[in-house]
Amino acid sequence: MFNKNFIARLKEKLKEWDKSAERFRAKKSMPRFFTVSGEDINELYTPDSIKGGDDENYYDEHIGLPGQFPYTRGVHQTLYRSKLWTMRQFAGMGTPAHTNERFKYILAQGGTGLSTAFDLPTLMGYDSDHERSLGEVGKCGVAVDTLADMEIIYKDIDLGKVSTSMTINSPASMVLAMYLVVAEKQGVDLKDVRGTLQNDILKEYIAQKEFIFPPKPSIRLITDMMSYCSEHVPQWNTISISGYHIREAGATAVQELAFTLADGFCYIESAIADGQDVDEFAPRLSFFFNAHSDFFEEIAKYRAARRIFAKRMKNKYGAKNPKSWLLRFHTQTAGCSLTAQQPENNIVRTAIQALSGVLGGTQSLHTNSMDETLALPSEKAALIALRTQQVIAYETGVANTVDPLGGSYFVESLTDKMEAEAEKYFDEIDKRGGVLQCIEDGFFQKDIARSAYQHQMELEKKERVIVGVNDFVLENEKIDIPVLKIDKNVERDQSAFCKKIKAERDNTKVQETLAILREAAKSDGNTFETIMDCARAYVSVGEMCDVLREEWGEYSETQAAMSAS
Repeated sequence: MFNKNFIARLKEKLKEWDKSAERFRAKKSMPRFFTVSGEDINELYTPDSIKGGDDENYYDEHIGLPGQFPYTRGVHQTLYRSKLWTMRQFAGMGTPAHTNERFKYILAQGGTGLSTAFDLPTLMGYDSDHERSLGEVGKCGVAVDTLADMEIIYKDIDLGKVSTSMTINSPASMVLAMYLVVAEKQGVDLKDVRGTLQNDILKEYIAQKEFIFPPKPSIRLITDMMSYCSEHVPQWNTISISGYHIREAGATAVQELAFTLADGFCYIESAIADGQDVDEFAPRLSFFFNAHSDFFEEIAKYRAARRIFAKRMKNKYGAKNPKSWLLRFHTQTAGCSLTAQQPENNIVRTAIQALSGVLGGTQSLHTNSMDETLALPSEKAALIALRTQQVIAYETGVANTVDPLGGSYFVESLTDKMEAEAEKYFDEIDKRGGVLQCIEDGFFQKDIARSAYQHQMELEKKERVIVGVNDFVLENEKIDIPVLKIDKNVERDQSAFCKKIKAERDNTKVQETLAILREAAKSDGNTFETIMDCARAYVSVGEMCDVLREEWGEYSETQAAMSAS
């Protein structure tokens, strides 16, 4: 990219510059200059900082043009000049009716996609009338027990026009089936249904811990769904491979990048082993990354992710379709960076984090609300979060050109470094026996715990400043922003509604479809086809999960993994 003679002359100029800068180094505005992930940052970046930058092929092989291999500069040629990113706001609270109201509000305010949060009982495969659901129904998301709930959530919302994201993992097949049946009932062709299912169970074992079944049958649920959707729901992203929760658990940017892509490669290899054509399913894979507070590190992470994925898909997995090489991703601003202290500061944090996602080329974006450390977002806080995206899109000018930071000495150097560090992790994971073995052995968990501990020590030593937390603190601060509270009657009403649906449905049909699901679980049949029939019969999430629990068992972490967590 740069002439070797030029680099040689630059080195001489840098020596002179270094001498002239020496007298300023005694003064420091901060004790140490390093990223959120703990990586030291050089004082200055120049063409000499880009390793291999004196190779004339470097630009083509490492940077390239937008929409062209290796996609460092983005997966689309014109990016936001042709279409802005999808602006999603996470919603889901209380009863299905409450969530329907919030969805309609978001769409009316200019939101262009829906993002659904489910309550803990639903995430763990229990119905609202189950004793283990007591105290949690509707608290941190919407309760979904049967198709009747999904019908209410999306009442008067055209599923042929709106794009929907759903954050759920172990029971992902059940809630997607219900969503698709609602679309069928609306008369929508499933080929027109668009959206994304999180459905990433591996990161649950690594970070979030909302798992039900052991890893192998859990992956089978995913590959069965991928096979079904490749044929019947071709615009649906069947899995959003999620680094977000890995980062929230305390991982560095490099760990988030490496562990997320390693999980993705594991799913790809599982689908190929299942007999699926990589070019049939790969174009509908998507990723989900965290937008943390270190602006340039995050941008470099997204760029490195695209490049690594493209190379692997083409060179290792033999994908021929260029669409299979594209790493498309959703971004959410960092929940772990939000503070209960001086919560209005979170608006600023979210804006900067969201800007990094946009400059990194995200396809969709969720901005956290300022009050999310205290409760589910209030209506006003959710609106401010959405307006943050709209200000970035329409007022800042950052959408006017593709990859405006491409070619930055700092950004390109950091992108190369992120890629190199991720490759080291891939080698280590392979040496340890692969992703599933690393989960069993607690490798991921231990590495993340180490990073989280290091970060906390830096905060306590004030090597790192969090405004309002360990510096710039307000004495006797009083939090006076309104927060959303879930009515205590929500649980009572939802449990009663669940019982009502179970009493009124055709329970003979329920037992028939559950028996077919059990047989599919025992054999090698496609489980998702039978789950669709269960959904049509108003079989509940809990009832389907109970059958699979009986056949596959429930997963318990190994002692090694538990001690790491």
